[in-house]
Amino acid sequence: MKLCVIGNRGHIGYVFQSIHEVPNLELPALSTGSDDAPDRLLQLSHNAHFQPVVFPDWQEMLRQIQPDIVAIDGPWHLHATMAAFALRLGIHVFCEKPIALTLEDLEAVRQAQASTGAHILSMVGLRYQADFQHALSLVRGGAVGKVKMIRAQKSYKLGKRPDFCRERNTYGGTIPWVGSHALDWILAFSGSPFQTIFATHTAEDNHGYGSLEIACQVLATMQNGVQALASIDYLRPDAASSHGDDRIRVAGTTGILEVVGGKVTLLDNQGLRELPVPPAPRHLFSDFARSIASNSPLWVPETETFELTRACLLARDSADSGKVLVVSG
Repeated sequence: MKLCVIGNRGHIGYVFQSIHEVPNLELPALSTGSDDAPDRLLQLSHNAHFQPVVFPDWQEMLRQIQPDIVAIDGPWHLHATMAAFALRLGIHVFCEKPIALTLEDLEAVRQAQASTGAHILSMVGLRYQADFQHALSLVRGGAVGKVKMIRAQKSYKLGKRPDFCRERNTYGGTIPWVGSHALDWILAFSGSPFQTIFATHTAEDNHGYGSLEIACQVLATMQNGVQALASIDYLRPDAASSHGDDRIRVAGTTGILEVVGGKVTLLDNQGLRELPVPPAPRHLFSDFARSIASNSPLWVPETETFELTRACLLARDSADSGKVLVVSG
């Protein structure tokens, strides 16, 4: 299999985290997809014992190399353009989230994917994190009975953000960027598409970062009746011991499961107890690539990639408008 890489604006590290778990994978070429320097991408490639050629033009790279997979992590407002271009060439796409910043661009990606049947997966890395992956297997195995409520939290340090995060047209919004993880958990743990979404967000007191929203809340109902809430913010103090504080609470008819600080706890008729977390049995990029190589179903199918992106964009639009929005596939 041949892999090409475009850009390193976000989580391209997911590729190199498990690239050697994919047998016979080559990395012949990369491009930044912008005027960014390729130094970090080259260093990551060399550390993984690859010697890719750098292409100034990402489109020419895809046409000439004709890879099996392209990992897209270029400018966020170009995700949809890059993904649709690759999909129309029949190239499978592993793309930074969100895969589009507008509903119109998302539809263009959907049509490109349908035209060739090539696969696309967004970088929903936290679904693959060991604690959340184990918790999801427990919930799907009936640990809390019928799921009724979900509460997710994504809290980050603001830190120093690149200038493109100051503008909506290049950043996309905090709900699609940070909140996509929380909404992905809701999608996975509920086992259902979204039905309605209402959200709020604010850019006040964001330390001069333009239109970047510093605090957001998303309230959703799912098609199967599950009620869900996501809290998303950049309010974590610099003195905190970790960059992020990720949490989820899943309440069902027979128990409540929580993931906090890497620990999984379950409260049911046997009482409260912490459950040991085994090593993650699957990793984001290698799982995608091996599914492509074996022509087997994706653990996160295209339907969920599109559903998640659409929900994030509608949640952002709801926060802009103050309206409850209906989510449809």
